[in-house]
Amino acid sequence: MKRLFFAAVLVALAGGAGICLGADPVALTGFSWDRVPVCIHFGKRTSDLTEAELDFLASHAQLITLEKGHGAAVYGSTEAGIAETARRLKQRNPKLKVLFYFNAFINWPGYAAFKTYRDEWTLRDREGNIVYKTDRVSRPDPSQPAFREWWSNVVAEELKRAPLDGVFVDALPQALVPSFARVVGQEKADAVVAGLREMVALTKRKIGDDKIVLANGTRGTDFREILDWEGIDGVMIEHFAAFNSASPEDILADMETMAIAAEKGKFVVLKGWPGFTWLDSAMMKRPHEELLELARRNITFPLACFLVAARPGSFFCYSWGYTDRHGTLDVYPELERPLGPPLGDAQRSGWTFRREFPHASVFVDVKAKTARIEWR
Repeated sequence: MKRLFFAAVLVALAGGAGICLGADPVALTGFSWDRVPVCIHFGKRTSDLTEAELDFLASHAQLITLEKGHGAAVYGSTEAGIAETARRLKQRNPKLKVLFYFNAFINWPGYAAFKTYRDEWTLRDREGNIVYKTDRVSRPDPSQPAFREWWSNVVAEELKRAPLDGVFVDALPQALVPSFARVVGQEKADAVVAGLREMVALTKRKIGDDKIVLANGTRGTDFREILDWEGIDGVMIEHFAAFNSASPEDILADMETMAIAAEKGKFVVLKGWPGFTWLDSAMMKRPHEELLELARRNITFPLACFLVAARPGSFFCYSWGYTDRHGTLDVYPELERPLGPPLGDAQRSGWTFRREFPHASVFVDVKAKTARIEWR
C-alpha cells in the first residue's frame, strides 16, 4: 500500500497545466469539515417552500443552488422565486451560501430578464437556421459582445437585488463537444467558446471576488480546461458514477479532478447518484418512500469516493434529480454525523483507497464499486 497525495501527482496527469490560484475556496464557500460538506442543488417549481423545508435547507447544507424555474409559478419569475427563497434562508442561517442559476448556453424560459433579450442574439447554424437545445428552447450566441454584456448584467443585478452569494453557470461543456462544431462550423464553435470564456470572466469582474462563480462542469477527463478559465471559482462534477461516466476509469478520473481543481485553487461539487435518475420513467412510478429507501441504501459508494478524494472546499451533492421531488429535501443519516478534518491523505492500493477521519474510517474499491464507511 502506498500513500497517495492526489493533488501533487495528478496535475501532471492533466498535462502539466499551470496552477491558476483564485480566491480561497474555504473562505469563499463557508466550507467546514464538521460534517460531510453538503451542497443541495434543486428547484421547487409547482408551489412555495414550506417553513419546514426552509428550516431543513438552512440547517442541512452549506451551499445551495436554486435551479431554473424555482418559485416562478408562485412569484412570477425565476428571479423573483430565487430572491425570495434566498431572503428566507438567510434569515434562518446568514452563513449559508445561496447561488442563482443562469444557463450560459440554453435560453431556458421563466426568467423576467428575457423581456429584454434580443432575437439577433440567438445562435444559428451554417445554413442560418436557429440552433435549438429542445424543440422549443433555443441557444444564445455568446460570441456576440452585446449578449455577453446582457447576460453578465442579469447576473450582477440579481446579486445586488437579493442576498445571493454567486451564480451557477450551466452548460459550458455543451459548447466544447465535437458535435457542436459540426452544427455551426469549427470557426463559429471556436468563437462561441471564446465568447463563453469572456462572458464568465466579465461576470466575475462585475460581481466581485467575494461572490462565487460555480460552473458545470467536468466529466471524467473531459472539459478540465474549464478549470483554467478566468473567473471560475469552482466546478460541478455532475455525472459521478452515472450516465456515461460509470466506468472505473471515469470514476477515478473524476476523483482525480477534485485534486487537480484543488491545486488550481478551485472548489468542487461532486454530484452523486443513487443508481437511478429522474429520467427513468418506470422508477419514477414508484412511491417516494421506496425511492428514498433505495437512495439511502446506495449512498455509501459515491459518498466514500467523495470522502477519499475530498479537499478543503469540496462539497457532496446527492439526489436522483433536480427538484424537491427527487430526494433533495430528505434526510440521509450519513450526512448528519460528525466527521472532522481528515487525519491524512488517502492510502491507495491498486483500485482501492482508504482514508481516516476523526469520526469515520472510509474504504472504497473503485473497480468493484464497493465501499464501507465505519462511523464512530
